[in-house]
Amino acid sequence: MATEVNDSNFDELVLKSKKPVMIDFWAEWCGPCRMVAPIIDEISKEYSSKALVLKCDVDSNPTVTARYGIRNIPTILYFKGGEIADKQVGSAQKSIYTAKLNALL
Repeated sequence: MATEVNDSNFDELVLKSKKPVMIDFWAEWCGPCRMVAPIIDEISKEYSSKALVLKCDVDSNPTVTARYGIRNIPTILYFKGGEIADKQVGSAQKSIYTAKLNALL
């Protein structure tokens, strides 16, 4: 299960992480987000030793959502060294998500 990140712990978990970070920006009411959720959880388990896979509820975390200009969900942001390294907007196949994450390892 992917760990939840929020407005208060975002900087600590994401920007200070020594590992690459993948964040799924989602909302409970979003159909495509619910379809992607099991894929994100699988990736979280598979990459637990190599990367940090997180989820951020856009409705509960307006500060982070606004900071990164999240307007469409699901949006997946990939961070390395505290900087955005890649992005995927909209639902995609697992291979798309993992290819972007592998590029950061």
